[in-house]
Amino acid sequence: MTVSLTSPTFDDLFSQWERQQAAYVAHRQNRFQVMLDVLGLHCPTGPTVLDLACGPGSIADLVLHRFPEARAVAADYDPVLARIARSVLARHGDRATVVDADLVSADWSSALPACTFDAVLSSTALHWLSPGQLLAVYTELARLLPPGAVLLNADHLRFGDDRPALQRLSAEHDTAVQREAFTDGAATWQQWWDLAARHPELAPLLPERERRFADRPPQPLASLEFHLAALRTAGFTEVGTVWQYLDDYVVFARR
Repeated sequence: MTVSLTSPTFDDLFSQWERQQAAYVAHRQNRFQVMLDVLGLHCPTGPTVLDLACGPGSIADLVLHRFPEARAVAADYDPVLARIARSVLARHGDRATVVDADLVSADWSSALPACTFDAVLSSTALHWLSPGQLLAVYTELARLLPPGAVLLNADHLRFGDDRPALQRLSAEHDTAVQREAFTDGAATWQQWWDLAARHPELAPLLPERERRFADRPPQPLASLEFHLAALRTAGFTEVGTVWQYLDDYVVFARR
């Protein structure tokens, strides 16, 4: 990545985030296209969507561009990414709301505005939760959503040691995609955070971000099978997958 000496704008950071994430998630736009297609088939008129663990607002921004009558609530606990999301989604006016919500907290949904959601979408985020925390979030979503609402969760759901060939192929593919992306100038994860630290509004938020996540080490990765079983246990009536590329999936659940 070529580093400019000037401070990045929020738009710069959002653009660099998209490139950085595409380096770690092969065919990232394809998974988003599938999520939007399913959302459009399920809610042909303007849906109300919860972008769960929204980061800088990538999914909410896509939804609001695709569906002119849609509304989106974007929720995240990272103060830096949430600040970028507020700037990015401000272009959509009052159709977008960004809230501070800690999914590990038992009352995280109390931060959401009072509305009825047609869908919950999430991408490359819920793997930060332990299996127990994930089940708790799915259970709360099942309580929150009305019958017929859907959940779409896009994430890496790694193959276990019982599938060594698929595990190896997926890892080799990830390495090749990242090598090409970084050679073409995409930022690494750390380079992106170094860039964000140069923004005058974000730099003061970094200590708070560090405090919030200081006691949250990486969690055991939940398998696809666990996600599907947890969704059924939580109360979703129909679960499955709508897209897969190696170990990258879009999981579907209907309330």
